[in-house]
Amino acid sequence: MLKVQNLVKNYFSGNIKTKALNKVNLEISKGEFVAIMGPSGCGKSTLLNILGMLDKPSKGKIYFNNLEVSQYSEKKRTNLRKKNISFVFQSFNLIDELSVYENVELPLLYLNVPSKTREKEVKNVLENMKILHKKNHFPQQLSGGQQQIVAIARAVISKPKLILADEPTGNLDSLNGKEVMKLLTKLNKNGTTIIMVTHSLSEAKKSHRIIRLFDGYIITENFQ
Repeated sequence: MLKVQNLVKNYFSGNIKTKALNKVNLEISKGEFVAIMGPSGCGKSTLLNILGMLDKPSKGKIYFNNLEVSQYSEKKRTNLRKKNISFVFQSFNLIDELSVYENVELPLLYLNVPSKTREKEVKNVLENMKILHKKNHFPQQLSGGQQQIVAIARAVISKPKLILADEPTGNLDSLNGKEVMKLLTKLNKNGTTIIMVTHSLSEAKKSHRIIRLFDGYIITENFQ
């Protein structure tokens, strides 16, 4: 599904160059659950953003479903992304002015899905995630765990091939964190490919493979 070759990402501040990723080579198969670990500043989120086509590499190639996408324009990356990839962030990124129902419905609006189909799909997802009773609530009326479940519902509503999760339990207590991990594991068992950045070894062990980054390099890959 995903392949990167000799991936390099540089950032510049004045005349100072920082190499966030250095000759990263990686392949991820359809249906895998991959965890990315490493200390803060090692390049984890940068790698996730490039894999999700939110950012472009400085050098190297990226293949998504056998398409070489590293030099795609922003418009082409956006079109490919919205049909195939969804994101789950540590900070939830829900829209405060929208209800739970409206937040989850949003990706279907972007895809021009008819209203009756949207209604059916949103209801099904909220029922499956046991949060339908909160559909008219606003994000600030929910617990952190509930907000993250809504964020995951929004991520899966468009039936993406790939979910990229950046510290999805980072702002949650242990009980809510376990619920979110159960949900991600269930989604993966149902066929969704998941790449997750995490600092938690116990959560990483629920994946099929743990990739460790250090100073922009992949230093180890361990299969579970």
